[in-house]
Amino acid sequence: MPRVSVSIGDVERAAARIAGYARRTPVLEAAPGLVLKLESTQHAGSFKARGGFNRVLAAREAGGLPEAGVIAASGGNHGLAVAYVARALGVRAEIFVPTVSSPVKVAGLRALGAEVTQTGAIYAEAYEASAKRAAETGALEIHAYDQPEVVAGQGTVALELLEQTGGVDTVLVAVGGGGLVAGITAALGGRARVVAVEPELIPTLNRALAAGGPVRVGVGGVGADALGASRIGRIAYDVASAAGVESVLVPDGAIVEARRELWRSCRVAAEHAGAAALAALRCGAYVPSPGERVAVVVCGGNTDPATLA
Repeated sequence: MPRVSVSIGDVERAAARIAGYARRTPVLEAAPGLVLKLESTQHAGSFKARGGFNRVLAAREAGGLPEAGVIAASGGNHGLAVAYVARALGVRAEIFVPTVSSPVKVAGLRALGAEVTQTGAIYAEAYEASAKRAAETGALEIHAYDQPEVVAGQGTVALELLEQTGGVDTVLVAVGGGGLVAGITAALGGRARVVAVEPELIPTLNRALAAGGPVRVGVGGVGADALGASRIGRIAYDVASAAGVESVLVPDGAIVEARRELWRSCRVAAEHAGAAALAALRCGAYVPSPGERVAVVVCGGNTDPATLA
Protein backbone atom coordinates (compact mmCIF):
# COMPACT_ATOMS: atom_id res chain seq x y z
CA MET A 1 0.00 0.00 0.00
CA PRO A 2 1.23 3.56 -0.68
CA ARG A 3 2.53 5.42 2.35
CA VAL A 4 0.17 7.89 3.97
CA SER A 5 1.70 10.95 5.60
CA VAL A 6 0.73 14.02 7.58
CA SER A 7 3.05 17.03 7.40
CA ILE A 8 4.05 19.85 9.72
CA GLY A 9 2.01 22.11 7.44
CA ASP A 10 -1.09 19.97 7.99
CA VAL A 11 -0.64 20.29 11.75
CA GLU A 12 -0.08 24.04 11.56
CA ARG A 13 -3.26 24.46 9.49
CA ALA A 14 -5.12 22.34 12.02
CA ALA A 15 -3.85 24.56 14.84
CA ALA A 16 -5.17 27.66 13.08
CA ARG A 17 -8.50 25.96 12.35
CA ILE A 18 -9.21 24.75 15.88
CA ALA A 19 -7.95 27.85 17.69
CA GLY A 20 -10.76 29.07 19.90
CA TYR A 21 -12.39 25.64 19.95
CA ALA A 22 -9.82 23.29 21.50
CA ARG A 23 -8.37 24.18 24.90
CA ARG A 24 -4.69 25.12 25.27
CA THR A 25 -3.73 22.64 27.96
CA PRO A 26 -1.17 23.33 30.70
CA VAL A 27 2.33 21.97 31.19
CA LEU A 28 3.43 20.93 34.67
CA GLU A 29 7.04 20.53 35.76
CA ALA A 30 6.78 17.29 37.74
CA ALA A 31 10.51 16.97 38.50
CA PRO A 32 13.78 18.45 37.20
CA GLY A 33 13.95 17.57 33.52
CA LEU A 34 10.41 16.11 33.45
CA VAL A 35 7.32 17.95 32.27
CA LEU A 36 3.76 16.68 31.92
CA LYS A 37 1.53 17.88 29.08
CA LEU A 38 -1.90 17.66 30.66
CA GLU A 39 -4.25 16.66 27.87
CA SER A 40 -6.35 15.18 30.66
CA THR A 41 -7.66 18.75 31.05
CA GLN A 42 -8.73 19.06 27.41
CA HIS A 43 -12.43 19.39 26.55
CA ALA A 44 -14.14 16.03 27.13
CA GLY A 45 -11.13 14.82 29.10
CA SER A 46 -8.61 13.87 26.40
CA PHE A 47 -6.58 15.06 23.42
CA LYS A 48 -9.23 13.58 21.11
CA ALA A 49 -11.21 16.82 20.93
CA ARG A 50 -8.42 18.35 18.83
CA GLY A 51 -8.77 15.84 16.02
CA GLY A 52 -12.54 15.89 16.25
CA PHE A 53 -12.73 19.65 15.84
CA ASN A 54 -10.28 19.60 12.95
CA ARG A 55 -12.17 16.87 11.09
CA VAL A 56 -15.58 18.52 11.44
CA LEU A 57 -14.41 22.09 10.78
CA ALA A 58 -12.43 20.96 7.70
CA ALA A 59 -15.52 19.19 6.37
CA ARG A 60 -17.63 22.28 6.97
CA GLU A 61 -15.10 24.41 5.09
CA ALA A 62 -15.09 21.94 2.21
CA GLY A 63 -18.82 22.15 1.58
CA GLY A 64 -20.82 21.53 4.69
CA LEU A 65 -21.93 18.71 6.95
CA PRO A 66 -24.57 16.06 6.16
CA GLU A 67 -27.98 16.34 7.77
CA ALA A 68 -27.33 13.07 9.58
CA GLY A 69 -24.50 14.74 11.46
CA VAL A 70 -21.40 12.84 12.59
CA ILE A 71 -20.74 9.25 13.58
CA ALA A 72 -17.84 7.57 15.34
CA ALA A 73 -16.73 4.36 17.00
CA SER A 74 -14.72 4.61 20.18
CA GLY A 75 -13.47 2.88 23.28
CA GLY A 76 -14.82 5.95 25.07
CA ASN A 77 -12.51 8.98 24.81
CA HIS A 78 -12.91 9.54 21.07
CA GLY A 79 -16.65 9.23 21.41
CA LEU A 80 -16.72 11.76 24.24
CA ALA A 81 -14.67 14.15 22.14
CA VAL A 82 -16.89 13.75 19.07
CA ALA A 83 -19.99 14.22 21.20
CA TYR A 84 -18.51 17.37 22.71
CA VAL A 85 -17.49 18.69 19.29
CA ALA A 86 -20.95 17.96 17.88
CA ARG A 87 -22.68 19.76 20.73
CA ALA A 88 -20.33 22.74 20.45
CA LEU A 89 -20.94 23.02 16.69
CA GLY A 90 -24.65 22.23 16.81
CA VAL A 91 -24.69 18.91 14.92
CA ARG A 92 -26.09 15.46 15.70
CA ALA A 93 -23.72 12.74 16.97
CA GLU A 94 -24.10 8.96 16.97
CA ILE A 95 -21.45 6.98 18.86
CA PHE A 96 -20.75 3.23 18.86
CA VAL A 97 -18.73 1.82 21.78
CA PRO A 98 -17.67 -1.73 22.74
CA THR A 99 -19.05 -3.39 25.85
CA VAL A 100 -15.64 -3.02 27.56
CA SER A 101 -16.06 0.78 27.67
CA SER A 102 -15.99 2.42 31.07
CA PRO A 103 -19.45 3.17 32.52
CA VAL A 104 -18.13 6.64 33.37
CA LYS A 105 -17.43 7.27 29.69
CA VAL A 106 -20.77 5.85 28.49
CA ALA A 107 -22.62 8.06 30.98
CA GLY A 108 -20.59 11.03 29.76
CA LEU A 109 -21.53 10.34 26.15
CA ARG A 110 -25.21 10.39 26.98
CA ALA A 111 -24.83 13.53 29.09
CA LEU A 112 -23.33 15.28 26.05
CA GLY A 113 -26.43 14.44 24.02
CA ALA A 114 -25.02 11.70 21.79
CA GLU A 115 -27.02 8.69 20.68
CA VAL A 116 -25.05 5.74 22.07
CA THR A 117 -24.95 2.13 20.87
CA GLN A 118 -22.93 -0.43 22.82
CA THR A 119 -21.96 -3.36 20.65
CA GLY A 120 -19.06 -5.79 20.26
CA ALA A 121 -16.45 -6.91 22.73
CA ILE A 122 -13.64 -4.71 21.34
CA TYR A 123 -13.21 -1.45 19.44
CA ALA A 124 -12.85 -3.17 16.03
CA GLU A 125 -16.32 -4.70 16.34
CA ALA A 126 -17.88 -1.38 17.35
CA TYR A 127 -16.13 0.23 14.39
CA GLU A 128 -17.62 -2.29 11.94
CA ALA A 129 -21.09 -1.50 13.26
CA SER A 130 -20.53 2.26 13.00
CA ALA A 131 -19.23 2.00 9.43
CA LYS A 132 -22.33 0.06 8.40
CA ARG A 133 -24.54 2.66 10.04
CA ALA A 134 -22.65 5.52 8.35
CA ALA A 135 -23.21 3.91 4.96
CA GLU A 136 -26.94 3.81 5.70
CA THR A 137 -27.31 7.38 6.97
CA GLY A 138 -24.61 9.35 5.13
CA ALA A 139 -23.26 10.77 8.40
CA LEU A 140 -19.71 12.14 8.43
CA GLU A 141 -17.38 9.46 9.80
CA ILE A 142 -14.80 10.61 12.30
CA HIS A 143 -12.26 7.85 12.72
CA ALA A 144 -10.64 7.49 16.12
CA TYR A 145 -7.10 7.60 14.74
CA ASP A 146 -6.71 6.85 11.03
CA GLN A 147 -7.84 9.99 9.15
CA PRO A 148 -5.42 12.74 8.09
CA GLU A 149 -7.53 15.53 9.61
CA VAL A 150 -7.80 13.66 12.90
CA VAL A 151 -4.06 12.96 13.04
CA ALA A 152 -3.19 16.57 12.18
CA GLY A 153 -5.49 17.81 14.93
CA GLN A 154 -3.84 15.57 17.49
CA GLY A 155 -0.44 16.87 16.42
CA THR A 156 -1.31 20.33 17.72
CA VAL A 157 -0.42 18.96 21.18
CA ALA A 158 3.24 19.04 20.13
CA LEU A 159 3.12 22.57 18.73
CA GLU A 160 1.79 23.81 22.08
CA LEU A 161 4.36 21.78 23.98
CA LEU A 162 7.24 23.37 22.06
CA GLU A 163 5.87 26.85 22.65
CA GLN A 164 5.32 26.23 26.36
CA THR A 165 8.68 24.60 27.12
CA GLY A 166 11.03 26.13 24.58
CA GLY A 167 11.81 22.60 23.41
CA VAL A 168 12.43 19.17 24.92
CA ASP A 169 14.69 16.27 23.97
CA THR A 170 12.16 13.43 24.14
CA VAL A 171 8.38 13.07 24.14
CA LEU A 172 6.80 9.91 25.60
CA VAL A 173 3.40 9.13 24.09
CA ALA A 174 0.95 6.32 24.83
CA VAL A 175 -0.16 4.41 21.74
CA GLY A 176 -3.34 2.54 20.89
CA GLY A 177 -4.40 3.16 17.31
CA GLY A 178 -1.61 5.72 16.94
CA GLY A 179 -3.29 8.98 15.98
CA LEU A 180 -1.58 10.92 18.76
CA VAL A 181 1.92 9.53 18.20
CA ALA A 182 1.59 10.12 14.45
CA GLY A 183 0.42 13.69 14.88
CA ILE A 184 3.11 14.51 17.44
CA THR A 185 5.82 12.94 15.28
CA ALA A 186 4.69 14.93 12.25
CA ALA A 187 4.49 18.17 14.22
CA LEU A 188 7.92 17.80 15.78
CA GLY A 189 9.59 17.11 12.44
CA GLY A 190 12.71 15.74 14.10
CA ARG A 191 13.00 18.51 16.70
CA ALA A 192 12.68 15.92 19.50
CA ARG A 193 12.81 12.14 19.84
CA VAL A 194 9.42 10.44 20.03
CA VAL A 195 9.06 7.27 22.09
CA ALA A 196 5.85 5.26 21.76
CA VAL A 197 4.73 3.62 25.00
CA GLU A 198 2.41 0.61 24.77
CA PRO A 199 0.91 -1.81 27.26
CA GLU A 200 2.45 -5.27 27.00
CA LEU A 201 -1.05 -6.61 26.39
CA ILE A 202 -1.79 -4.28 23.42
CA PRO A 203 1.47 -3.88 21.44
CA THR A 204 -0.01 -2.52 18.19
CA LEU A 205 2.93 -0.39 16.99
CA ASN A 206 5.60 -2.61 18.49
CA ARG A 207 4.37 -5.66 16.59
CA ALA A 208 3.84 -3.66 13.39
CA LEU A 209 7.40 -2.32 13.43
CA ALA A 210 8.71 -5.86 13.89
CA ALA A 211 6.49 -7.23 11.11
CA GLY A 212 7.04 -4.44 8.59
CA GLY A 213 3.40 -3.36 8.59
CA PRO A 214 0.20 -3.25 10.67
CA VAL A 215 -0.82 -6.60 12.15
CA ARG A 216 -3.65 -7.68 14.43
CA VAL A 217 -2.85 -8.07 18.14
CA GLY A 218 -4.76 -9.17 21.19
CA VAL A 219 -6.49 -6.56 23.35
CA GLY A 220 -6.59 -6.71 27.13
CA GLY A 221 -5.47 -5.17 30.39
CA VAL A 222 -6.13 -1.98 32.30
CA GLY A 223 -5.75 0.32 29.29
CA ALA A 224 -8.06 -1.59 26.95
CA ASP A 225 -10.93 0.89 27.00
CA ALA A 226 -8.77 3.73 25.63
CA LEU A 227 -5.80 1.98 23.98
CA GLY A 228 -7.75 -1.02 22.74
CA ALA A 229 -7.19 -0.86 18.98
CA SER A 230 -6.38 -4.34 17.67
CA ARG A 231 -4.26 -2.94 14.83
CA ILE A 232 -2.15 0.20 14.49
CA GLY A 233 -3.52 2.76 12.04
CA ARG A 234 -1.96 2.93 8.60
CA ILE A 235 -1.10 6.61 8.99
CA ALA A 236 0.51 5.99 12.37
CA TYR A 237 2.58 3.11 11.07
CA ASP A 238 3.76 5.04 8.01
CA VAL A 239 4.66 8.18 9.97
CA ALA A 240 6.27 6.35 12.89
CA SER A 241 8.29 3.90 10.80
CA ALA A 242 9.56 6.63 8.48
CA ALA A 243 10.64 8.76 11.45
CA GLY A 244 12.31 5.93 13.35
CA VAL A 245 9.97 6.14 16.35
CA GLU A 246 11.00 3.72 19.10
CA SER A 247 8.36 1.59 20.83
CA VAL A 248 8.68 0.37 24.43
CA LEU A 249 6.31 -1.94 26.29
CA VAL A 250 5.11 -1.52 29.88
CA PRO A 251 3.32 -3.99 32.18
CA ASP A 252 -0.10 -3.25 33.63
CA GLY A 253 1.36 -3.04 37.13
CA ALA A 254 3.57 -0.13 36.12
CA ILE A 255 0.60 1.65 34.54
CA VAL A 256 -1.47 1.25 37.70
CA GLU A 257 1.35 2.60 39.86
CA ALA A 258 2.05 5.52 37.49
CA ARG A 259 -1.61 6.52 37.71
CA ARG A 260 -1.41 6.46 41.51
CA GLU A 261 1.79 8.51 41.43
CA LEU A 262 0.22 11.16 39.23
CA TRP A 263 -2.51 11.60 41.80
CA ARG A 264 -0.33 11.36 44.91
CA SER A 265 2.53 13.56 43.70
CA CYS A 266 0.86 15.99 41.30
CA ARG A 267 -2.86 15.77 42.03
CA VAL A 268 -3.38 14.89 38.37
CA ALA A 269 -6.40 12.67 37.77
CA ALA A 270 -5.57 10.31 34.92
CA GLU A 271 -7.18 7.20 33.55
CA HIS A 272 -4.91 4.19 33.12
CA ALA A 273 -4.21 4.99 29.45
CA GLY A 274 -3.38 8.55 30.48
CA ALA A 275 -0.68 7.26 32.83
CA ALA A 276 0.83 4.72 30.42
CA ALA A 277 3.54 7.02 29.09
CA LEU A 278 4.74 7.87 32.60
CA ALA A 279 4.86 4.14 33.37
CA ALA A 280 7.77 3.80 30.94
CA LEU A 281 9.89 5.95 33.25
CA ARG A 282 8.69 4.19 36.40
CA CYS A 283 9.52 0.68 35.27
CA GLY A 284 12.70 1.48 33.34
CA ALA A 285 11.30 0.73 29.89
CA TYR A 286 12.73 4.13 28.99
CA VAL A 287 15.75 5.50 30.86
CA PRO A 288 16.66 9.14 30.11
CA SER A 289 20.28 10.16 29.70
CA PRO A 290 21.78 12.59 32.23
CA GLY A 291 20.45 16.07 31.54
CA GLU A 292 17.81 14.87 29.07
CA ARG A 293 14.59 16.91 29.07
CA VAL A 294 11.59 14.60 28.83
CA ALA A 295 7.94 15.44 28.23
CA VAL A 296 5.22 12.94 29.08
CA VAL A 297 1.81 13.37 27.48
CA VAL A 298 -0.94 12.60 30.01
CA CYS A 299 -3.44 11.86 27.31
CA GLY A 300 -6.69 11.27 29.19
CA GLY A 301 -8.43 11.89 32.49
CA ASN A 302 -11.81 10.20 32.10
CA THR A 303 -11.84 8.12 35.25
CA ASP A 304 -13.81 7.56 38.41
CA PRO A 305 -12.23 9.86 41.03
CA ALA A 306 -13.11 7.36 43.75
CA THR A 307 -10.51 4.95 42.34
CA LEU A 308 -7.56 7.37 42.54
CA ALA A 309 -6.56 6.97 46.18
